[in-house]
Amino acid sequence: AWLHAPKIEVANLLSDDPALEISRLELAVTGMRDALDRMMDRSDLAAGDQREVLEAYRMFAHDSGWFRRIREAIGTGLSAEAAVRRVQEMTELRLGHASDPYLRERLLDLDDLADRLLMHLAGRDRAREAHALPPNSIIVARNLSAADLIEYDRTRIRGIVLEEGSSTAHLTVVARAFDVPVLGRVERALRLIHNGDLVALDGETGQAFLRPTEDVVEAFRQSIAVRAASRRMFEAHKNEPSVTADGLHVALELNAAFVLDLAELDRVAAEGVGLYRTELAYMTRSTFPTITEQASHYGRILDLAGARPVTFRTLDIGSDKQVPYWHIPEEENPAMGWRALRMMLDRPWILRAQLRALLTAAAGRRLRLMFPMVAEVAEFDRARHLLDLELARGRARGQQAPATLEVGAMMEVPALFWQLPALLPRIDFVSVGSNDLLQFLFACDRGSPLLSERYDVLSPPALSFVRALAQQCTSAGVGLSVCGEMASRPIEAMALIGLGVRRLSLSPAQIGPVKAMLRSLDAGALASYLGGLLSLPDHSLRQRLGAWARDHSVDLPSTFARN
Repeated sequence: AWLHAPKIEVANLLSDDPALEISRLELAVTGMRDALDRMMDRSDLAAGDQREVLEAYRMFAHDSGWFRRIREAIGTGLSAEAAVRRVQEMTELRLGHASDPYLRERLLDLDDLADRLLMHLAGRDRAREAHALPPNSIIVARNLSAADLIEYDRTRIRGIVLEEGSSTAHLTVVARAFDVPVLGRVERALRLIHNGDLVALDGETGQAFLRPTEDVVEAFRQSIAVRAASRRMFEAHKNEPSVTADGLHVALELNAAFVLDLAELDRVAAEGVGLYRTELAYMTRSTFPTITEQASHYGRILDLAGARPVTFRTLDIGSDKQVPYWHIPEEENPAMGWRALRMMLDRPWILRAQLRALLTAAAGRRLRLMFPMVAEVAEFDRARHLLDLELARGRARGQQAPATLEVGAMMEVPALFWQLPALLPRIDFVSVGSNDLLQFLFACDRGSPLLSERYDVLSPPALSFVRALAQQCTSAGVGLSVCGEMASRPIEAMALIGLGVRRLSLSPAQIGPVKAMLRSLDAGALASYLGGLLSLPDHSLRQRLGAWARDHSVDLPSTFARN
């Protein structure tokens, strides 16, 4: 274990020489900014999302308002160190209880910058301390910023344990690029763990063992060996077709949100990008992207995908996805409130700008796009009208249109199901967002820890809904895909295939296990078995499906747990 930079204790609280303290502050600020600039100049950050994340972080290091408040605190008689700490404590009082994920991430950035500034005031070199990280380290921290992680030698990191909260969006981007598991909400981690302690971290099960016994260590070694063998098996078979044992093709595509994710296409032999979350590129910026910037970004995604299809989801802003430069009113139930397509239809110029950028990027190429949170056909028609306006605008200006254009709707709001006869003739495909769909089906806040295990996606009501949807899409000749977490778990993906779903979009790490599962699956036999289960009053069919898989030699992981 390696304990990450504990907070610096401020010993000298007062000073009778404000001019000297301000001079010390200015020198420390310059040193901190120079250190961040040197980090930006690293060759391995020349492009991609890690650099974009660090750019957003560096922006806060140039926040004049923050440093003005520190200077004002020095003017009250505080030392430079005490002034930095006082301003940060006041910021934490204002933002510490914010539910907005963007504000929580910004608070972490400011907290980290305050610690960096204190280190420069103390004459300590944070980069040198980070370079002392031993090989095979588990980093233990109260919190960790993306900049902190980038500063470490990635080849020496085996995992991250966080005491407070969980990984932020920015940290997640970098940790994923480093292929490092992150375990959050580990209470008293910094009290219990000491530098050099042996820690066994299982990123798949979300467990950490402190100073494990030899039998636990041996179990971990065996688990690592089994997973390594599985990865080798997946690698050896990754280019084999994703076809079931009875000959049905099931397309396996990626969920993606950043340019960095496109590198996974070849690594896991995915057939395309089934969900590209366009809003995350907005969330890492401090200003609204121009149409030119958006078109350049989307064009790069299409370039990297090559001949493989990319399905762009238009902006799903709101709820847990906030942008700093866009005021969104507070709501009691934001997941069911003013978000996604609802917001875009009330601000049509924003959606039109995005659609124009997508059409520009896809000139002469294939374009697939879908609208999220469609609750009724009238909403889809309004969105499609805006798309038609942008198509007409491009034609009038002699701009090349996409070679093919496919437009879909996301099935997340159950009300839309009852309008399928009117919707299906208007669209090319339906994509199920299983995370939102399930929380709306069960009126269950998916973010509530009290309800996280209450309802199961493998319940008869949820599976009956998906089967009825698949039947109507098949009859209408409209494609159907599932892009939520349900598609990433092998036993749940197995159920989806048995219900008639033939396109799954999932995380890169799960393509190998899901492909192994489906290649050993007789989908027809499973469909027949499921048909007799959906009328049962069971809370969940998970155990029944697990037993059926074992009896029919379906290649599933040893656990059928949800996480």
